[in-house]
Amino acid sequence: LENTDNELEDSEVIENPDGFSDGTSEDFKWYIAKTMTGQENKVQKTIKDRIVNYNLTEEFSQVLVPEEEVVTNVNGKKRHLKKRIFPGYVLIKMIMNDRTWHLVKDTDKITGFVGGTLAKPSPLTEEEAAFMTNQSKEGFKPVRSALSFSEGESVKVTEGPFASFVGTVEAISEKGKIK
Repeated sequence: LENTDNELEDSEVIENPDGFSDGTSEDFKWYIAKTMTGQENKVQKTIKDRIVNYNLTEEFSQVLVPEEEVVTNVNGKKRHLKKRIFPGYVLIKMIMNDRTWHLVKDTDKITGFVGGTLAKPSPLTEEEAAFMTNQSKEGFKPVRSALSFSEGESVKVTEGPFASFVGTVEAISEKGKIK
């Protein structure tokens, strides 16, 4: 008998905190699952639970609901809200085979996959996946403001050294800065 300990150490799968695979293998691809709008977080939790229950953690890496932080102004108070970037969709990094396809497709509140055929969905390209997961070369998106102003509109300053002053919007830059 030969000692196979070295072979086992080389083939160990590194896992992330959720207990899923790290997804570094080229077999892992990003797929988009269509869900009922407003149920994305519930679907994400359900998929994660089903992956663990069916012992398929080696074939899944991540289940994401892309969100961004938006600053809104309600009754003069700033509020930070998380807003879904792609409502009605969940991103899943996995190895596609019959078992994983059925696990995702048969999950409650999932209506199917985006792209490809009904029986064989097509994965995202690396560029699309990087853009959608906010890991593109440009980095993360800055916090976006939900306030909307137009040129010539009268505004009242609520904070800073010019608090309680009234002014007129002269111009709005591409980045959303107001003059």
